[in-house]
Order: sequence, then structure tokens, then C-alpha cells
Amino acid sequence: MMDPMSSSRVIAVANQKGGVAKTTTVASLGSALAELGQRVLLVDLDPQACLTFSLGIDPEDLELSLHHVLTKGVAPSEVMATTEDGVDLVPATIELARAEADLLTRTGREYVVRTMVEDLDEPYDWVLLDCPPSLGVLTVAALTAATGVVIPLQCETLSHRGVGQLLDTVHDVRRFTNRGLEVWGVLPTLYDGRTNHARTVLETISETYDLAVIEPPIPKSIRFAEAPAAGRSILTTATSNKGADAYRQVAKNLLGRS
Repeated sequence: MMDPMSSSRVIAVANQKGGVAKTTTVASLGSALAELGQRVLLVDLDPQACLTFSLGIDPEDLELSLHHVLTKGVAPSEVMATTEDGVDLVPATIELARAEADLLTRTGREYVVRTMVEDLDEPYDWVLLDCPPSLGVLTVAALTAATGVVIPLQCETLSHRGVGQLLDTVHDVRRFTNRGLEVWGVLPTLYDGRTNHARTVLETISETYDLAVIEPPIPKSIRFAEAPAAGRSILTTATSNKGADAYRQVAKNLLGRS
């Protein structure tokens, strides 16, 4: 078995506010890193299973999923799926909602995702964790497993209200379960560069929370909405789209950082 904490970059993509392109970011970044020759594993920690569906897997058809890994001791390799985007996926189903309740009373619940990563049979360069839109047990478990946190953020006035709460949770995780956790920064999504407002909001975030801004911002594009229906990421459904190119550049920048 591998020692993921030394060999993998484990990135939690987290924001308890929905609608900030969190799942799109995980799927697109995963695909972009795979294009760069990286071995990538995506983990769908959201009971709504949007990442699983958007990569062409119907959660209704799955007998085994992340729920069984976290609560039943099933090996990750037993539930893993290979996608057409060149990344591997630990899929979710609605059963994951029950896992959250089951874990509440379990000793060591914060470490269930870390244990899963440690139990991987093969080494991955990147493990991207798609966190649910909440600050519950599964998000804390993801942060406990992660080496870094990326916070997707829609550049609108109200969308950054939750960032402070997320950073409080990160602070607690650092104190109690994962001292080495780093916040890699905010990734601006659904970005409309034509408005001064979007840029102002971004500057406010950066100053208020003293966070790095991951460049470049991800522009708004209708193609992002079309990709999940095709069961692929935007990098394969709209190869030369500006949004796809932005994620490619973000992937290169993250690769350079690590």
C-alpha cells in the first residue's frame, strides 16, 4: 500500500455555499491534470452525486460506492470507476447521506477519508476531494485528509459570506486533526471580466481573508452546463473553450506550486 501523505497532493475543493462551480472545478481540474500526464483520482463526497453523474456514471446503477468504503470497510479499489476523461473516480450515491449520520457516533470519524486514501492500492499524483455544500462530518473528514484546500468562489457580493466560516473550520482542523493543512487559495469562478464589480469582490476577498487568488479566473460559459449531460468534463466536450483553457492554466499553476 502507498503512503499517500508523502506522495500525493490531496486537495479538498470546498465551499459550503452551493452554486460556486465546485463540482465543475473538480471534474475540469482533474481532466486538465490528466492531460498533463498526472495520475488523478477524484472522490465524490456529495450525497447528491453530481460529480459522479457529470462523469457519465449513473448513481442509480451502482451497487457499491463511497458509502461502503467509509462505513463498511470496503476497499476503494472495489468501488472505483474509470472515466472517459482519463481520471479514476470513487463515486457517490444518495446512500452517502446515511453515511454522514452513521459517522456522527463513530470514533475517529474525522479520519475516514484519510484512511481511504491510505488504503489505495496504486499511487496517484493528485487526489481531488469534491466536498459537499456543508461544513458537516464529510467536509471535516476531507479537510483532515487533505494537504491543501482550494475554495471556488463566485464573484458576487454575497457569495463570500461563507468563506470566514470555512476558514474557521480549517483552523479547527489544523488544531485537532491535520496540522499540515494549507489553504492554497480562492479560485474565482463564473467570472465576468467585463464588470468592475467582479474584480472588486475578488480584491475584497483577498484583503479581508488574506488569501491567495488562484489564477486565472474561470469565465462564465454555457458550455459548463452542457458538459455534465454528455458525461464528460468541458475539456473533452469543448476542447478550445475559454473555460477549458482557464482550467488548463490553473492546473499548470497548481502543478508548478506543488
